[in-house]
Formats: sequence, C-alpha cells, structure tokens
Amino acid sequence: MRIALAGAGAFGEKHLDGLKLIDGVEIVSIISRTAEQAAAVAAKYGAKHSSTELDDALARDDVDAVILCTPTQMHASQAIACMNAGKHVQVEIPLADSWAHSEAVLAKSKETGLTCMVGHTRRFNPSHQYVHNKIAAGEFNVQQMDVQTYFFRRRNINAKGEARSWTDHLLWHHAAHTVDLFAYQAGPIVKANALQGPIHPELGIAMDMSIQLLSASGAICTLSLSFNNDGPLGTYFRYIGDTATYLARYDDLFTGKEEQIDVSKVDVSMNGIELQDREFISAIREGREPNSSVGSVLDCYRVLGDLEKQLEG
Repeated sequence: MRIALAGAGAFGEKHLDGLKLIDGVEIVSIISRTAEQAAAVAAKYGAKHSSTELDDALARDDVDAVILCTPTQMHASQAIACMNAGKHVQVEIPLADSWAHSEAVLAKSKETGLTCMVGHTRRFNPSHQYVHNKIAAGEFNVQQMDVQTYFFRRRNINAKGEARSWTDHLLWHHAAHTVDLFAYQAGPIVKANALQGPIHPELGIAMDMSIQLLSASGAICTLSLSFNNDGPLGTYFRYIGDTATYLARYDDLFTGKEEQIDVSKVDVSMNGIELQDREFISAIREGREPNSSVGSVLDCYRVLGDLEKQLEG
C-alpha cells in the first residue's frame, strides 16, 4: 500500500509514525506548505518524493492512497480531487466546514466507489472502543455524556506551538469529535442546541462554546469547548450509564472512582491514530467500508451545519 501524505505538520507526523508500524505500507510522497518542510519530513520517513503541490502526488502511478492533514478549509476539495485521480483517501477531521461540502464528498465517494474515510479518532481510541464493546454486548447503555474540550490558543498556533497558516474552529473541528462519538455510542442525534461566547477580534472565531445533544435513545450529551482555558489541556469524557460510569482520557480509561481499567488488550495497539490508519489500510485491501467512512460519519456534519445556523441566527 503506497501512501502520500499531505500536510506534514504536527498531526501529519502522528500519522507517519503510525504508518511505519503497519506491514506492507510504503510512504511514497510528502506534500507540505513549504518545499523545505516537505523535503525534511520526506527524508525523515523515507519518502522518495516531496512537493508543495498535492497534484504532483496525485499524478504519480506509485501512489495508491492519500492521507489529508491539511487545513480544514481544503479538506472537501482535496478529498474530491484525490478520488477524481483514482486514489483512496483518508481525510483528517473535520471532513469539511459546511454541510454542502460534506454532501459533495459523499457523492464523489459513491460515484467512484473508492474508499473515503474521515479521521474520527475517538472511534478508535482503546478507551472508547472498550465502552463501545460494552454497549454492543448489551452490558452498558449511555444515559449521559459530559465532555470538556479545552485548549489555550489565544494565538494561531498548532499542537506543537508553531504558527498556523489557517484558523482552527471549535464547532467544525473540535465539536465534530464529540458529536460523532455521541451518535456512535448512544444512537442518532435528534436534537441539538448551541451557544457561543464572544468572537475573537483578530481570529474571527468564538473562543468558547457550549453544545447540548439528545439522541434517539433518550441519552443526552453536554459539551463544553474553549480556546481560553489556561489549565489542563485536551478532551475528557465522562460516560454516565445504567450499569457504570467511565472516564475516558484519550487512550486511557478509568471508572467513576478513578480506578484505571486495563485497555491494553482491546486492540493491537494503544495508539488511536495508528489504529485509525490500520483500519484505512485494511478497508482498502479487503474492499469493504471502513469504520468512520464518509457515509457513516456524515450525520455528524448535518448536526454541525444545523448548529452553525443556530449560532449565526
């Protein structure tokens, strides 16, 4: 499986680290905003090609699939370009920054029959897999999810503290993780509400947001998001269910009494990004729909589109 990766920033390198651990995968091409960064990352991971242009990778006959870790605003058009070029594609979260663009990616996926997967990593984290397996076995039902997604990003920087060429977004990027996970764990979302705080005068985005969700099962979710939080960073999930309470922190899981649960045997790795990439490669090889295919996550973007209308209204 010959892979091109576009967007060799903080998250792109996490994918490259995961791909190195998967048998039969070759990293062929690295695409980045500057030629210097693209060449440096290509040298680090043994890729024979680097460029600043995605089209250069798409024109190569030794590229089977593409992973997009580019700015949010480019995701939909680039995913469509990949499929037009006959390449399977994994788009990092979010799929798009509008409902219309999300629908367009799904339409292209159906038209081409190519694998199109979206990077909803929470479906693959061992902590959330453990809870999902309990739900599937009928041993646990979500009554409420309480989620906090907190960063300190009053400047336009990435996860490595480096300057970004684009602006991140609480709704279309960070809320997408929880909106999709809640539907994955508790059933389709039938009602959603949102409030946002003041708009940042330079970044032009809300720095604080609150979202409420209701699933068809009757479960509820309360999501708090902030770029203003000067404290512990990251996303923390509390599952309150009919038989247990679970606290999920990325790949780790605890009971409601802070007793750690061993999730090391849930999957072949403890790294959610690696597991996500393994699913992408396996789905292509087996000719099947992957978990977090564009079709399976599309309803998340319908909800986000509805919430955007509320906030704009």
